[in-house]
Amino acid sequence: MMRKALAIAAVFGITAMALPAFAETTAMEPRTNVHWSFEGPFGRFDQAQLQRGYKVYHDVCSACHAMSLMSYRNLGQKGGPFYDPKYPNPNDNPYVKTIVKDFKVPDIDTDTGDAIKRPATPADRFVSPFPNEYAARASNGGALPPDLSLIINARENGARYVFSILRGYMAPPPGLKVPAGRFYNGYMQGDLTSAMAPGMKPPEGGFIAMPLQLTDNRVTYDDGTKATADQEAADVVAFLTWAGEPHADERKTLGLAVMIYLLIFTGVLYFSYRTIWRNTKH
Repeated sequence: MMRKALAIAAVFGITAMALPAFAETTAMEPRTNVHWSFEGPFGRFDQAQLQRGYKVYHDVCSACHAMSLMSYRNLGQKGGPFYDPKYPNPNDNPYVKTIVKDFKVPDIDTDTGDAIKRPATPADRFVSPFPNEYAARASNGGALPPDLSLIINARENGARYVFSILRGYMAPPPGLKVPAGRFYNGYMQGDLTSAMAPGMKPPEGGFIAMPLQLTDNRVTYDDGTKATADQEAADVVAFLTWAGEPHADERKTLGLAVMIYLLIFTGVLYFSYRTIWRNTKH
């Protein structure tokens, strides 16, 4: 009798523990109908797209998101958005110098020891929109906007995931109550059980603290490209992908050269072997 009671209790216990797992929602699969020039082993970044992507970051994303691992001179390095072979030293790149004129960075007056702000130089890191984490949370309803320096590398499905999140805002399904300061996104992982009506089937997606940012004509591109929301998202994702691996083009070029060298070396070895041992029985 005792064993039967324990078995029943165990079944109920396992069922109780499993309920939250069944109730937890899953995100939609990242979109696959968008493509970038940098994809694949032979892909390369499109410099014009990188320039547009930086503009989207500067005009939209930088109001909340830092890129603390990036320096302004990186924008002018080889393979970067504003690289110019006439200026191999990115610190001398006139476009980069023009960009940094818009920024001031915190520093210390070496004569007085006072905290000051001085004009930025190409060697400085990207200016953060907030002085510290507490200020960032206070300005964003308690949520901390992630640093975007390595955001593509840090997320599964990288570029496609971030693109999908940026374009994944949609009307919540009937019966789902969206909390104040949160927004429904079909590609966001989350648990919506507390916001679901009784008996409601768990929908895909989750809540995100960032409101919709990219809309048609949110920015104006200098090259005349039509600024649709999809275009803006694709461009800023390309820029963030480059920022996470700024030497990707050089790495792919080197890899291709190594593969060609190995193929030639293999051929030379094979014909050498055939020549040296052609009169020898094996």
